[in-house]
Amino acid sequence: MTDTLLTADIQLIQRLIPHRYPFLLVDRVIDIDGTKSAVGIKNVTMNEPHFQGHFPGLPIMPGVTIVEAMAQTAAVMVGTALNLADKELKVYFMAIDNCKFRRKVVPGDQLRMKLTTLRGKPGGKVWKFGGVAEVDGEMAAECEFTAMMDLPA
Repeated sequence: MTDTLLTADIQLIQRLIPHRYPFLLVDRVIDIDGTKSAVGIKNVTMNEPHFQGHFPGLPIMPGVTIVEAMAQTAAVMVGTALNLADKELKVYFMAIDNCKFRRKVVPGDQLRMKLTTLRGKPGGKVWKFGGVAEVDGEMAAECEFTAMMDLPA
């Protein structure tokens, strides 16, 4: 869609998706290449509430929150590319497939989520994405997911 890679900082992210603390799981999205691909960044800190119970004395980021962080990255990518800031974009999971977890994600890690669009087009409601989450270049998780984007009219 564009020749210039875009970036979404936390202010733009909050204008694109409705998630807020404690469930806003992406801090920045970089290298946004239209609706084709993007990289999300999540700085993992001990202050996150899920670490109180997952697990006491051994804090590990839950796999479901890693997948959610990838989905939020995908929503920001599409929202940025389609200029949907302040348009109340809603996104709903329809399927999560081929999900694999390869390493622990712990406080102090920086999770880099590389997302690509496998199916979807501007104006379409159903999109499919592939995602890989890495820490220090090492794969932490990978999955494919399908989502319905409730795009504003």
